[in-house]
Amino acid sequence: MRRHTDYTGLAPSDRGASVAIGNFDGVHLGHQSVIGLARAAAAQLNSPLGVVTFEPHPRSHFAPDAPAFRLMNADGRAHRLEKIGIDQLYELAFDYRMAAMSADHFVAEILVAGLGIRHAVIGADFRFGKGRRGDAYLLQALGRTHRFEVSIAPLVGTNYRDYSSTAIREALTNGDTAEAARMLGHWHRIDGQVIKGDQRGRELGYPTANLSLDGLHLPRFGVYAVLFDVLSGPNKGNYHGVASLGVRPTFGVNAPNLETHVFDFEVDLYGADVSVALVSFLRPEESFDSVDALIAQMDKDSANARAALKELV
Repeated sequence: MRRHTDYTGLAPSDRGASVAIGNFDGVHLGHQSVIGLARAAAAQLNSPLGVVTFEPHPRSHFAPDAPAFRLMNADGRAHRLEKIGIDQLYELAFDYRMAAMSADHFVAEILVAGLGIRHAVIGADFRFGKGRRGDAYLLQALGRTHRFEVSIAPLVGTNYRDYSSTAIREALTNGDTAEAARMLGHWHRIDGQVIKGDQRGRELGYPTANLSLDGLHLPRFGVYAVLFDVLSGPNKGNYHGVASLGVRPTFGVNAPNLETHVFDFEVDLYGADVSVALVSFLRPEESFDSVDALIAQMDKDSANARAALKELV
């Protein structure tokens, strides 16, 4: 997959895609249905399959002080899109200029002159242009003017709710990893670069790989059975582990993070790019009166995580 952060000056081979357009936070089953229609159009037109998305998320631009809401960061989204076979990823910078761009201007400058798209697919609730004045039907009309086809994908869900990033956030807030995965079509993952922590886990006999949660929606604080993927380097591979997500109350007031103890793995991972899938919520976060009590609980958590993950094999 080729990843672009500028829509100008693209090589001819990077233009002319059939694209799905949207934010694709979580790349859930609704998003995948939009991408599926773009895939079908790409096959029919013999064109690359592309995704047009925005970075940062427009909501972050318009409400920078609002609580963190994203299900995945830009790298996590790119990893997921690459897994489902996207050829071209266009990450458009959402800044003041983009926010002020009219719907007509967006289509003419970016989709046509910049990307040279052949076909566009959007969800039925898609909005674009200054003040969100453009909708799916306006894009269809502009597509006719500029000679590209536009397909509108219906909302996808069950009899009782549509698949949405909002519903997935609700499930994760409740620690319901299975419900989140049902709507996502994959385990909810937190991707990032391993950062240096306080190394307290190493002293307790449980060394951990630490990830920041900055900018992300916070799932329920507690302990999870996880799948741990090292994405590059000599230790690239898939592993099992147990993770603590929260503020570590036994040791005072701390910023939320994700600490994963990888089973049967003793390599230093500082700086490595990793992806952690929350498979099963084991227990809520709690504070312990002593280090010995904490270690005893960590032993139990590890055994419970191994048992939960064994069922996946």
